[in-house]
Amino acid sequence: MSWGTELWDQFDNLDKHTQWGIDFLERYAKFVKERLDIEQNYAKQLRNLVKKYCPKRSKDEEPRFTSCLSFYSILNELNDYAGQREVVAEEMAHKVYGELMRYSLDLKAERKHHLQEGRKAQQHLDHCWKQMDSSKKKFERECREAEKSQVTYDRLDNDINATKSEVEKAKAQFYLRTHTADESKNEYASQLQNFNAEQWKHFNNAIPHIFKNLQDMDERRTVKLGETYRCFAEAERRVIPIVSKCLEGMVVAAKAVNERKDSAIVVESFKSGFEPPGDFPFEDFSQNLSRTGSDGTISNTPKGERDRDRDRDRDGAPAPRSDPKHPMNRTKNKLWLFGKKPKAPSLEDFSHLPPEQRRKRLQQRIDELNKELQKEIDQRDALNKMKDVYEKNPQMGDPNSLQPQISETMCNMEKLRSEIHRNETWLSEVEGKQSSRGDRRHSADNHHHTPQGRESPEGSYTDDTSQEHHTPHHRPNPSQSGQPNPDPHEFDDEFDDDDPLPVIGHCKALYSFDGQNEGTLVMAEDEVLYIIEEDKGDGWTRARKQSGEDGYVPTSYVEITMEKNSKGS
Repeated sequence: MSWGTELWDQFDNLDKHTQWGIDFLERYAKFVKERLDIEQNYAKQLRNLVKKYCPKRSKDEEPRFTSCLSFYSILNELNDYAGQREVVAEEMAHKVYGELMRYSLDLKAERKHHLQEGRKAQQHLDHCWKQMDSSKKKFERECREAEKSQVTYDRLDNDINATKSEVEKAKAQFYLRTHTADESKNEYASQLQNFNAEQWKHFNNAIPHIFKNLQDMDERRTVKLGETYRCFAEAERRVIPIVSKCLEGMVVAAKAVNERKDSAIVVESFKSGFEPPGDFPFEDFSQNLSRTGSDGTISNTPKGERDRDRDRDRDGAPAPRSDPKHPMNRTKNKLWLFGKKPKAPSLEDFSHLPPEQRRKRLQQRIDELNKELQKEIDQRDALNKMKDVYEKNPQMGDPNSLQPQISETMCNMEKLRSEIHRNETWLSEVEGKQSSRGDRRHSADNHHHTPQGRESPEGSYTDDTSQEHHTPHHRPNPSQSGQPNPDPHEFDDEFDDDDPLPVIGHCKALYSFDGQNEGTLVMAEDEVLYIIEEDKGDGWTRARKQSGEDGYVPTSYVEITMEKNSKGS
């Protein structure tokens, strides 16, 4: 339906309606602005949240647990999600809000132009009506004056007392007024005809054209609103695939959590490489008590020890007693496993760390140094190539100017190689220790003997306690068999002193031990050895033969008696 034909007399209402349309468009633009502000604030808050919970440590210090890595993956996906919210806000700002504000300005200018044309047409019609009305009033007034002059003329013409001049004058006045009325009539008819023509043009041409333009403008405003509604939804729908990928990434990160792997990482991160502390030895405080056959008790002290006790009693020397502080001294370095670990100073070779952690840190440092060395090598090669180019093309540069840089690079390479060699030495030292401890554990497992129904040192199985101390399986002395004596200083780098260690006790071999591994000591059953170092929890005790040869023997293979005064023993 056309506004021009149906609403020809509703100019004021159409004026109000078009103004309402523009106000509504601007109201919707304000809604979009507030919505994109919400999106921007939401994205900003999400990014701040991600930044708050992202790890602030270096990559080397970041935890490697799958639960942590998954959480960091979720944070990355959430950061990408925040980016998509920013994309939505940007799309709304440019394609919806910005477009609406520009279109609103155009609508206001166009509406103003059409309304001005309508007002001009109305003013022209009003002017024509005023002219017609003025001519009409003039014609009416002239007719009344003509009527008055006719009445006066008729009265004087019929009056016998009136003079001829008065009658002629009234007659002339009557003719004049009649002529003026006729002219006013003609003017009024002309103005009326002109007004009717202008009015027809106004309501059949001008106003329909103007109203049609207003109708087109209002319809285009409606269409533009529909387009912006669609753009508003498209801005949201366009990011749905990427948002879905972000959410899928979060689900994948959640599925990547592996409790078994995290447990393994805990073991790998905190494994010290130490062996658990061994059993506390039985301390017999009744060795100095005299036992008689009449009291019905039987001494558990071995015969050899009782003889030695008697000899020492004769000599007046105090009988040896085990040190009651021995268990604490033996495990004092291990008790932190069940309590708070004492802080150790950080050393360059990581010797303050447990063996396994030390090995990992050394390997990590070697890898980093190798990367730096490769960078220096690449830089040296590049400088040499540049020097060759300068030598072939002197106009490009002086080759001697590169020599200081090449020399500095070579110096850096030598420093890095020296540092790598030093760390590799420490690493081989750690790996050698771990392999020697593993060999000792393996030897002890293969030759361990326990009484009453357990495997004997030779590997035979017996349930008869009378056969437990069988004929010892003697091994030839390593020096007699042509094998070199194991050097205890090569077994462990903790013994670097040339002075022999003092005797702190003695022991008696319960079983024979062949001492095949490096650093171990061959012993025969019932052989008496001197103790020069206690068991540190790894199942090995350092002993010395009467011949002066020393090494490690399994603690479970010997019966140990600690002396009160190590110097006296």
